[in-house]
Amino acid sequence: MDERAWLAERFDEHRTHLRAVAYRILGSTSEADDAVQEAWLRLSRADAGSIENLAGWLTTVVARVCLNMLRARESRREESFDARVPDPITGHGDGGDPEQEAVLADSVGLALLVVLDTLKPAERLAFVLHDMFGVPFDEVGPMIERSPAAARQLASRARRRVKGVGAARDADLTRQRRVVEAFLAASRGGDFDALVALLSQDVVLRADRAVGPTPVPIVIHGANSVAKGAYAASTRARFTRPALVNGAVGLVMAPRGRLILVLRFTITDGKIAEMDLIADPDRLRRLDLVVLED
Repeated sequence: MDERAWLAERFDEHRTHLRAVAYRILGSTSEADDAVQEAWLRLSRADAGSIENLAGWLTTVVARVCLNMLRARESRREESFDARVPDPITGHGDGGDPEQEAVLADSVGLALLVVLDTLKPAERLAFVLHDMFGVPFDEVGPMIERSPAAARQLASRARRRVKGVGAARDADLTRQRRVVEAFLAASRGGDFDALVALLSQDVVLRADRAVGPTPVPIVIHGANSVAKGAYAASTRARFTRPALVNGAVGLVMAPRGRLILVLRFTITDGKIAEMDLIADPDRLRRLDLVVLED
C-alpha cells in the first residue's frame, strides 16, 4: 500500500466523526461535506508522520474550517435573502439532498439546530465542540482564538440559550402557547375555518421586505385575508415550531434547522390581534429566541 492510500484509509476511519462535527456546527450536509473535504486536502499536504493525534488534529482542522464558513455567512448578509436561504419546500439553493437534510436535522434535534443558528460563530463552535463532543476548553480556545476561560464563557452563554427549551411556565405564556399552537395546527391541517376562528376580525399582519414577493413591506387587514395567507402556506407549516420570541410565544420556520422566518403574535382576549413576519437576516439576529419542545 502506497503512502497516499494508507493516509486515505486512516482519514476514512475518522470521516463519520468529522462529518458529525461539521454538520452540528454548520447545520448543512453540503457545507459539512465541503469542510470534511477541505480537511482531507490539508491532511494530504501536511507531514502526516509528524501528527501524533490524528483524530484531534483533524477535529481542529474541521472546526477551524467551519468557523471560517460561519464567519463568511455573516459577511454575506448584504446579499439578497432569497439567494442565501434554501427554499423551504424543495431544498434548492443549498446544494444538498433535502431528504438527507431532514433525516439529519431530526437526528440532531430541529429545535437545537434552530437555536444554534441564532448564536455567534464562536459561541456555536465552543458549545458544539465541548458539550456535544467533549473537546476540552484548553483545545477549544485556540481554535476560536480565545483563552480557555473565554471559550468556557462562550459555551456557557450558548448553553443557557439551548437549555431554555421548555422555559415557558407561567399562566400567561401557557395561554399564549395554546393559541399559537392551535394556529399552527390549523395551518398544518389547512383548516380555514379554524384559522378564522383564532383571529380577531380586525387582525393586522405585517411582513418585512425579506418575506417577499414584493420589494416593500406587506400589510394585510382582516381575519379572512390573513387566514387565506396562512392556508396557502400550510405546506411550509411543517417546518415551523413554537418558540419564545423576545419572551412571548411565537413561531419559527426552520427547514433543516436553518432559521428563515419568525412569526410574532399579539394575543388579546384569546384571539390573535397582530402578526409580525420577520425574515430579514439582521432582524432575525437581534431576536432573543428559545425554541419550545412540541
